[in-house]
Amino acid sequence: MKNTFRKVITVALALTLLGSAAGCKKKANADEKKETVIKVGANITPHSEILEVAKPLLAEKGITLEIVKLEDSITPNTGVTEGSLDANYFQHVPYLEQYNKENGTDLVSIGAIHYEPFGIYAGKTKDLKDLPDGALVAVPNNVTNEARALLLLAQEGIISLKEDAGINATVEDIVDNPKNIEFKELAPEQLVAALPDVDIAVINGNYAIEGGLHVSGALAVEKNDGLAAQTYGNIIATSPAKQNDEALKILVEVLEGPEVKKYIEETYDGAVVPLH
Repeated sequence: MKNTFRKVITVALALTLLGSAAGCKKKANADEKKETVIKVGANITPHSEILEVAKPLLAEKGITLEIVKLEDSITPNTGVTEGSLDANYFQHVPYLEQYNKENGTDLVSIGAIHYEPFGIYAGKTKDLKDLPDGALVAVPNNVTNEARALLLLAQEGIISLKEDAGINATVEDIVDNPKNIEFKELAPEQLVAALPDVDIAVINGNYAIEGGLHVSGALAVEKNDGLAAQTYGNIIATSPAKQNDEALKILVEVLEGPEVKKYIEETYDGAVVPLH
């Protein structure tokens, strides 16, 4: 009888231990499936809006996307450099290269997502053919975007640039300025507000959208098959240490996917153009 009782106790104890081990294994498996979190800095329009579309798609893949909305063009890069952000989404490669050069950093692009056509928008002058002599023209004050503005003005015959100026064009490359236009250099986010005080302004697509402007109402827009479209795709940028991070790779795949493409095409009236 004693032996039988001991056997029962032994079996019960073994089952308890097995159950405990199974519970530990389940807990370990749950820990293994713990979601990955990535933090991405982005300008409010359209970048953070596009990321919001990607957010549930990433959640299905076990990735939690935290979107940090930033209005300037410096903080998203400093955040990646300092490690408070895993990546950012707001800039194109020429701007990134200029930033790296000026700040001694080595941030990298891991994918181009969309293109925002620059537009010339009406201020005091409502038609380019009526642009007066000595017109005041507002343009972005950073190197890469000012070059882009000059290329668009040249596209419309308002100025002429040296043949080899390309994406590095500066006002020094202007070879003909028949209207004697005067340039007013402003931070990109200030251009829409400046419209009442200038004849025309050349404005970045995202800031035009934020300011309530529509590309369909622009006096002129960059050609989709031109140098700008090939050069100024908005990218996901990160640090060299994270350029092969699996979660960031999946982020790029989702942003290049059909759901995000459809959202962009249906939402921005041509002011944002998917690159895939």
